[in-house]
Amino acid sequence: MAEAIARGDAGDVIEPASAGLYPLGEIPSHTREALNRNGYSAEGLASKPIAPEAWRRADIVINMSGRMRELEFEDYEKVEDWHVGDPYGEDSAVYQKILEEIRGRVNGLAQQLREKQRSMV
Repeated sequence: MAEAIARGDAGDVIEPASAGLYPLGEIPSHTREALNRNGYSAEGLASKPIAPEAWRRADIVINMSGRMRELEFEDYEKVEDWHVGDPYGEDSAVYQKILEEIRGRVNGLAQQLREKQRSMV
């Protein structure tokens, strides 16, 4: 969800690429439905592991796994933990709640990045 939301709401300051520590191999139908219902495209989303090249290119990595970044990532200084629930297996209302939480966090991060850009000009 975060990748689609970032593409839709913050593509000017975030180049999102989603990957997981333990990918499912599929995008749940409730995820696609929640995104579509809220005006986001699920086009191009894929459940995949973190590729080494993507890791190297990333300026910031958002960890929503619930696992401590120090235990899961070697270069954890660029990792920001977002404690967001995992809606997998829940009903569409839970997916909607999680989408709204992620949207708030994405938009907050985007605002910080926009302010940082403005201060550098």
